[in-house]
Amino acid sequence: MAGAAASAAALRLAGKAAAAPVETRKSRLWYRQPAREWVEALPVGNGRLGAMIFGGIDEERLQLNEDTLWTGGPYDPVNPQALNALPEVRRLVEQDRFAEAEAMADDKLIGVPRTQMAYQSFGDLRLSFPGVSGEVSDYERELDLDSALARVSFSRDGRTYSREVFASPVDDVVAMRIAGECPFDLDIALASEQPEARVEAAERSLLLTGHNAGRAGIDGVLRLAGRVSVDSDGKIAQSGGRLNVRGARQVTLLLAMATSFRRFDDTGADPVALVDQAIERAAAKDYETLRGDAIAAHRRLFRRVSLDLGTTPAAELPTDARIAAENLQADPDLARLYFDYGRYLLIASSRPGTQPANLQGIWNAENEPPWESKYTVNINTEMNYWPAEVTGLQECVEPLVQMVRELAVTGAHTARTMYGARGWVCHHYTDLWRATAPIDGAQWGMWPLGGAWLCTHLWDHYDYSRDTDFLTSVYPVMRGAALFFLDTLQTDPATGYLVTNPSISPENRHPEGAAVTSGPAMDQQILRDLFRQTASAAAILGTDPDFAADIMQARSRLAPDRIGAQGQLQEWREDWDSRAPEPDHRHVSHLYALFPGSQIDPATTPDLANAARRSLELRGDESTGWATAWRINLRARLREGDRAHDVLAFLLGPGRTYPNMFDAHPPFQIDGNFGGTRAIAEMLMQSHNGTILLLPALPAAWREGSVKGLRARGGCRVDLDWRDGRMASAVLTADADGSWRVGLPGRLMEVTLAKGQTLRFGEEDLPPAP
Repeated sequence: MAGAAASAAALRLAGKAAAAPVETRKSRLWYRQPAREWVEALPVGNGRLGAMIFGGIDEERLQLNEDTLWTGGPYDPVNPQALNALPEVRRLVEQDRFAEAEAMADDKLIGVPRTQMAYQSFGDLRLSFPGVSGEVSDYERELDLDSALARVSFSRDGRTYSREVFASPVDDVVAMRIAGECPFDLDIALASEQPEARVEAAERSLLLTGHNAGRAGIDGVLRLAGRVSVDSDGKIAQSGGRLNVRGARQVTLLLAMATSFRRFDDTGADPVALVDQAIERAAAKDYETLRGDAIAAHRRLFRRVSLDLGTTPAAELPTDARIAAENLQADPDLARLYFDYGRYLLIASSRPGTQPANLQGIWNAENEPPWESKYTVNINTEMNYWPAEVTGLQECVEPLVQMVRELAVTGAHTARTMYGARGWVCHHYTDLWRATAPIDGAQWGMWPLGGAWLCTHLWDHYDYSRDTDFLTSVYPVMRGAALFFLDTLQTDPATGYLVTNPSISPENRHPEGAAVTSGPAMDQQILRDLFRQTASAAAILGTDPDFAADIMQARSRLAPDRIGAQGQLQEWREDWDSRAPEPDHRHVSHLYALFPGSQIDPATTPDLANAARRSLELRGDESTGWATAWRINLRARLREGDRAHDVLAFLLGPGRTYPNMFDAHPPFQIDGNFGGTRAIAEMLMQSHNGTILLLPALPAAWREGSVKGLRARGGCRVDLDWRDGRMASAVLTADADGSWRVGLPGRLMEVTLAKGQTLRFGEEDLPPAP
């Protein structure tokens, strides 16, 4: 029932109701020319398999990925000198001899090897159409986000030709249909740059086999296989390691890929058997059934949320032209398309049973990709999943949850052998093999909070669903992360506070000649969340009261956030910010407590919120792609809708968005897409600490619009409509019993709903502002 603060007569409280289908509108990326380079090609994926479609006329290229194809094999990167050297590094930090501490950490604490394994390109499916000629017209290339279909069509001498590609999450294949009004010829090749790759042609299929490469002294142990099967009304023949189709009006290709990877410590699968089984299952269906099943599986997730920000004539332009125009004020629908695309990309790169989305999701054309395209857990991997819970893609979090479970296993070894500690730890990177030791160098890698930050996503997954069975299953992982810090936190001799030592503020050097220090702001903020969330989980589950008391006692001794001489939120315990070598550094780690955390809030901690705002002013809003996306979320939390929109416009311009709408760090990193998607949701609805804020950062540019299907903490779905910049109506639907403070900033009412109940209200039903 609605609380007394609301007008009971004006509110409309319905009984239990099923979720209504969300209305959809045409949502597509489209172009008038083929892709000339990889960042113009269009992505499809089923979470495990990915393809980038170039859409050439006489030649087509599908660049391929399989999410377990990485270099190397299982390995233990812990430096054998680390445990004995750790006390001396800590002593040097306590004596403010930071450069010496960093040098020693770099020599004796950083992992062996000093790098991790790299995500790989599987290869290419190449198609050529010999003997063609004639004038081409009416060319169009598109990616339909609602159906997850990529299409190419054009006319040649008045005859229409088309291609369609999708990656099926149901049948685990990439499927392609090629059709023409006139008979055409087609040559099909499958190629890979992986070691010992070879292709064998059979009557109607090609089989590629090989194995992965080693890296940094770690031998490659994976075997790989890819099979493409061909069905056509034309004549099919072998030609060396290729297939030739002649006189066809229709060709259907099914492609399966696999490696021998089973788990981070098991590489015994049979990839040839896996691809043969996938092809056999998919080929048992006709194309229309295969296609229909794939579309239905995609839409079950994609259609949960819809967004309308208004439309102008600019929305009719090709996607690359809209990005190049760099005028979000004149094209509000571009932000809606970016939002849809971010959700599409997460669905396509992270599904139950797959690997989590890595630095490039699942799409990578290089075998030496930037930053090895691995999991950067000092922001980037977490940002990949920022939109998942809020935008109705909770199933897409499952691969991340599974990775954290596995990191708790490998991280327990690192905690024991590197720190002499219980529990588990992960530093700033991990890979397919779940390596958890620090890498690269102390100024980047000496940060032990990666696992702790990832654990906040376990809590979030519970908090949005209130699924206590899930919480029971992950509580040991959260407990282990907290236990590690009970064992490793150090008492600062000057203040008596508990601090991390050694650590860094991610990737940023302080003015004392190093990055290594003790107790940077982000560490303390993340630990406040980890300890509170773990203790709350114990209370909800009715378990572990003594441990919960221990971590809450430790939480009370963590160093607090501080405001510096510039009025800024300090990044370090000392007021070093104004003298830091990179005042505009891309990371804004010390603002974690504002977003994605909620320890800082304009309403409840106004002084700290103002200090965070000052830090943003000093840092600047325009940065790398993902860092810009983080800043938009921070501006939204500060209720600065117009400023958030200005920064969003920069993110969606050609400097930070490629023609295919991939985020440009540069180079391509997918985290900016996901961070930008969450930022748009954050401008429209925020939920934390029992409060659901509606339109907290609505910019003037979005005067009218609607959003349906957003999820709030506590198990509640939110629909919103607004007109002339004011809320017209809101609908809350409870997926779990709960109570919330709901409304516009400064105008909140108490609401209690039983699972299945729906509450409808308008702005007029909210209490007046104080």
